[in-house]
Amino acid sequence: MDLFDLSGKVAIVTGGNGGIGLGIALGLARAGARIVIVGRNAEKSQAAAGQIHAAAGVETLVVTADVSHPEHIERAAAETLNRFNRADILFNNAGINIRRPPEEMTLAEWHAVLDANLTSAFLMSKAVYPAMKRQGGGKIVNIGSMTSIFGASFAPAYATSKGGIVQLTRSLALAWAKDNIQVNAILPGWFDTELTLKAREEIPGLHERVLARIAQGRWAQPADMAGTAIWLASAASNYVTGIAVPVDGGYTSTL
Repeated sequence: MDLFDLSGKVAIVTGGNGGIGLGIALGLARAGARIVIVGRNAEKSQAAAGQIHAAAGVETLVVTADVSHPEHIERAAAETLNRFNRADILFNNAGINIRRPPEEMTLAEWHAVLDANLTSAFLMSKAVYPAMKRQGGGKIVNIGSMTSIFGASFAPAYATSKGGIVQLTRSLALAWAKDNIQVNAILPGWFDTELTLKAREEIPGLHERVLARIAQGRWAQPADMAGTAIWLASAASNYVTGIAVPVDGGYTSTL
C-alpha cells in the first residue's frame, strides 16, 4: 500500500482558491483526493477548480461560503456530505489579516480576524467531526503561521489567532484521538502570495529582512506546501497527532 495515496478520499480546503490553500489543494488532488474548495469568491474558486481538474483530473466541488459565519460553515459541511457522503480530510486554511498597531485596532477588527482565522477552524472541525467519527477516522490540519511562534507588533489579532491555532490543534488532537482522528498544524513561513505581497507593500523593508533570515535564500511558493500537506493528510502520519510543523526554509532556526 502506498502510504501517501489519497485515492477515494474527500478533502475540504477552506480558502483553497488561491495562495497556500490552492497549493495544498493541488497537492492533495495529485495524490488522488477529491477536493472541496470553500471560498468567498465564486469566480476565483471556479477558476481554481478548473486548474485542479486540469492538473489531476479529480472531481472538485466549489462551495461559496464565508467561514467567519457559522451558518456558512454548516452549509459547507452539508454540501460536502450531500455530494460525496464522506469527509476524510479537512484543511482549515482560510484567514484574513488586518495590520494595525494594538493601540489603533478596534474591537470590531479584532473580532473579525479571530472569527475568520480561529473560530472558523473550531467550528469547521466540529462540523466534520460526526462524519469522520462515523467513518472510523479522519485528518484535520490547521494552518498556523510563523506568528504562532513569534509576536507581530503590526498584526496583534493575527498573531493571537495563529497562536490559538496551535493550542486548538493540541486540544482537538487529545479529544479526538479515541476516534482515530489525527489533528495537526502547519506553520508556514514567508510564502509568496497575494497576502504577503500586500504586507510587503505596507511594511517598508519587510522583503529584505525576511529574505536575509531564510536559510534557503528564497521566499516559498505555494507548491512548497504540498509535500507536508500530503503527509499529514495520509496514512503515513497515522501515529502523528497534536504537532505543529514549520514549513519555513529554516526561518525559525535562524538567530
